Amino acid sequence: MSGRLRDRSSSQAKRHSHHQMTTTVAAAAAMPNFLTETLPCPFGELATNLSDSALRETAYEILVGACRSTGGKPLTYISQSERNSERTATPTLTSTASLQRSLTSTAASKVKKALGLRSSGRKKVSGESDSERVKKAVTIGEMLRVQMGISEQTDSRVRRALLRVAAAQLGRRIESVVLPLEMLQQLKPSDFPNQGEYEAWQRRNLKLLEAGLLLHPLLPLDKTDAAPQRLRQIIRGALEKPLETGKNNESMQALRSIVLSLACRTFDGSASETIHWADGFPLNLRIYQMLLEACFDVNDETSVIEEVDEVLELIKKTWVVLGMNQMLHNLCFLWILFNRYVATGEVEGDLLFAANNLLMEVEKDSKSMKDPNYSKILSSTLSAILGWAEKRLLAYHNYFHSDNTELLECVVSVGVLSAKIMVEDISHEYRKKRKEFDVAHERVDTYIRSSLRTAFFQIMEKVKSSKRSSNKNQQNQLPFLSILAQDVSTLAFSEKAIFSPILKRWHPLSAGVAVATLHSCYGNELKQFVSSIGELTPDILQVLRAAEKLEKDLVQIAVENSVDSEDGGKSIIREMPPYEAESVVSNLVKSWIKTRLDRLKEWVDRNLQQEVWDPRANKERFAPSSVEVLRIVDEALEAFFLLPISIHAALLPDLTNGIDRCLQHYISKAKSGCGTRSTFVPSMPALTRCSSRSKVSGVFKKKEKFQKAQSRKSQVGTTNGNGSFGIPQLYCRINTLQHIRTELDVLAKRTIVHLRSSESHNNNIANGTGKAFELSAAACLEGIQQLCEATAYKVIFQDLSHVLWDGLYVGEVSSSRIEPFLQELEHYLEVLSLTVHDRVRTRVITEVMKASFDGFLLVLLAGGPARAFSLQDYETIAEDFKFLTDLFWSNGDGLPADLIQKFSTTVKAILPLFHTETDSLIEQFKYMTAESYGSSAKSKLPLPPTSGQWSPTEPNTLLRVLCYRSDETAAKFLKKTYNLPKKL
Repeated sequence: MSGRLRDRSSSQAKRHSHHQMTTTVAAAAAMPNFLTETLPCPFGELATNLSDSALRETAYEILVGACRSTGGKPLTYISQSERNSERTATPTLTSTASLQRSLTSTAASKVKKALGLRSSGRKKVSGESDSERVKKAVTIGEMLRVQMGISEQTDSRVRRALLRVAAAQLGRRIESVVLPLEMLQQLKPSDFPNQGEYEAWQRRNLKLLEAGLLLHPLLPLDKTDAAPQRLRQIIRGALEKPLETGKNNESMQALRSIVLSLACRTFDGSASETIHWADGFPLNLRIYQMLLEACFDVNDETSVIEEVDEVLELIKKTWVVLGMNQMLHNLCFLWILFNRYVATGEVEGDLLFAANNLLMEVEKDSKSMKDPNYSKILSSTLSAILGWAEKRLLAYHNYFHSDNTELLECVVSVGVLSAKIMVEDISHEYRKKRKEFDVAHERVDTYIRSSLRTAFFQIMEKVKSSKRSSNKNQQNQLPFLSILAQDVSTLAFSEKAIFSPILKRWHPLSAGVAVATLHSCYGNELKQFVSSIGELTPDILQVLRAAEKLEKDLVQIAVENSVDSEDGGKSIIREMPPYEAESVVSNLVKSWIKTRLDRLKEWVDRNLQQEVWDPRANKERFAPSSVEVLRIVDEALEAFFLLPISIHAALLPDLTNGIDRCLQHYISKAKSGCGTRSTFVPSMPALTRCSSRSKVSGVFKKKEKFQKAQSRKSQVGTTNGNGSFGIPQLYCRINTLQHIRTELDVLAKRTIVHLRSSESHNNNIANGTGKAFELSAAACLEGIQQLCEATAYKVIFQDLSHVLWDGLYVGEVSSSRIEPFLQELEHYLEVLSLTVHDRVRTRVITEVMKASFDGFLLVLLAGGPARAFSLQDYETIAEDFKFLTDLFWSNGDGLPADLIQKFSTTVKAILPLFHTETDSLIEQFKYMTAESYGSSAKSKLPLPPTSGQWSPTEPNTLLRVLCYRSDETAAKFLKKTYNLPKKL
């Protein structure tokens, strides 16, 4: 780094040759001059009110005196008139050879080269035209006078005084003289234009004595010594009334005595030729500051003069008076260069680069210099520099850009070096072993994080402001966090391209730290946003997608930046906990799905409450509520696939399963309360025996019919009491379930199409979707079956009970045949065919046929004591059953013959029992009972229970045929075996 910055001067020389550039790159790329900044002097304030001009004049006096005492020629005084005439000829030596060196012989500055300052052409001396400069050669001493702003009159007076001092103090060197004391002694009011100027000059010298001997002495004052108090009294009195400075004046002799006693003190009490009056801190530094400022051209305050080498050579002659050394000089010159850069509006980058190079020397000095005064000045100086640097570095995005990255590099170097020196100096001061850590790494890490946070919040405020104005103009309707994500991504890539290559010199993972900081900042905003989300909206999804894209960009930069790091960037990645935008999206979509499903459930319940199941409500003859429910389902699926997400396939089961449950609920409600087969089939009466047909009286038949009708009414009352459960309403319910079943297939296919066109498309999506709505589909099948059966048994055993159960074969078989039942059943079948959907019509008619066959058998086998059958009735019964089957066959237009054959098998198997001889029936019954019960049936035949599964080989079926046989043999057998009554 130091080599890079030190070599700026040579590289700049090459750059200056292009495009006739007249300024350095650093100047062109200088930091924006927002406001000229004034930094407090780190050397400390003087305890007396000595102005800069007073200090400057004192510095000049010391400089001239020091040059006189170290030069090889005696100092001579030339009057003003002589000086003016002398300028037209070759100058003579009026001072030392060093002060008289001609400026025209100055070689290229070594100091400038060392500091990286560019060299320029000869600068004009203040007040001289080009023609005057050609006529004469200006001396270093003359130039210094001009640079320090000392008038010729003052310069003449100083030299005159120094000649007198030299005459009086023959052979004494400048460090053995208290200069202000001697000046007071040698100059009189006559040496000044007026009395006021003389008194002001005298006060300045008295204040210098006060500052150097009382306020800021090199050696602390002895509290027991009375000299300091006496000096204070003399100075106080002299400030009120001018001091008589004659050589033999008592007050002057007293002043001299006290001043010398204080100035000649040493740390060990030994005698010394060196007198201490201007080497106490910070007086010496403030005086030295005035000397060093002469290195800057009075015509161009940002430019260091070409003669800086010679000037510094002369200035160093004052070290013996001011108690300076090379280390203090480096520190002071560092501050002078740096402060001049800041004070002049930060336009001349060369000054900062020079300060940085000198700071590297200071770093070396600090390791060997252990003086407490030096450490104190070092600390205050570096604190001031570090404060200035960190003000910019902690928000470097506000100060630097792609055109001045070279300046950023220098400012970082200044800040890092300052911090490093201070840390090491503190550890030396307290004699502590410093904990090993990389100061540069730690500081730059802080700068990056702070500046990126600042830049982030500035961008955020800018976006907010832009959104407010665009909302007024109805423009740019992108969500705030979406815009912010885009801008943060732009900032991240800009950081990577512009600043990270510079900062990587001190922090290898600079880009990673930058994006980790941005990731955290945006993550905090995103977290607040997510916590306030109530429901899923397109804007919210847009924000989450933008966040996901931003995170990918930031992680990519971090990974690329960490390729060569020791841990592969794991430490940076650990600082970037995932936004989990997909998880947030998933949770939001699940919440959205739940809201939709809750709404669907409400719609299902509301529509079911209003549904009357009227088949005339529409031409399709299904419930309007199903249309509405399926419309809402379709809308929910459509809206789901319109969501701008990439996880449709993953979340679709949540939606379809919920829809499945809602449809199951609807299907359950649609079939609820409609009854089942057992609801409508009457309970079987107790077994009785018959003696003869003539014993069944007409009065009994009427009473029996009324009782049975009342019994059935109590059994089916809960089913038939509501108008929504009539036969037409049951047809409507069947149609509705068939419609839902059909639409479920359509929905499943449409879902697959949606999935294939969505962002989450893959080749296996159909596999899981094929099972969508399978529970509802199964419920539809089950519901249709239940409703078909319930409808059939309701028709046969409830609506047609008066012609079947209450009428068929009651009394005489020949006079109560099946024709009335068939007529009314045919009418029902006609209405059924017109009402029920053709896809389920056959199933309903089949169930009606099965119910009618069950009803026919029930009349024959459990018709109660009002019915009795002889062997002669068989032909009639068989013929009636054929009429019944023919109705369903309908000359080939009805049910298929094989279907009729399948369900009529049981009836056809049982009918022959009705023309089987009674004795034979009894033998068959005994045999079958013995077969069923084994040895327990040998002593007494047990009464076989009613199974409901009629069969010619089933004991209970055979017993019932005997119970309804109008035959004495059968009656006696039943009386003897089971003691069955003749009537209930």
